[in-house]
Amino acid sequence: MADTHAADIDRHVRTYIVVFLSLMVLTIVTVGVFYLHLGTVASVALALFIASIKGTLVACFFMHLISEKRLIYAVLALTVLFFLVLLVTPMLTSIADQAVS
Repeated sequence: MADTHAADIDRHVRTYIVVFLSLMVLTIVTVGVFYLHLGTVASVALALFIASIKGTLVACFFMHLISEKRLIYAVLALTVLFFLVLLVTPMLTSIADQAVS
């Protein structure tokens, strides 16, 4: 019993170390993007892409959200719904204003 518990802890610690090392490598890559001289827009886009990967790693492993699939999908669906409402509402009011004029 104690051996399986210790092995389970070792597996989790190894996962955390790999994620930490990945975050460090991605941080170095983000800094290295500056030295590629890609231009402002491309550099910012690449840096934001790398930052989103790092944020995903932190959320999934350090915040333990990787095992909360049903909740994550529900929150994502609710976010998309609110985004669409915020996107469509001004368009509908604009169309209504044009119809009145």
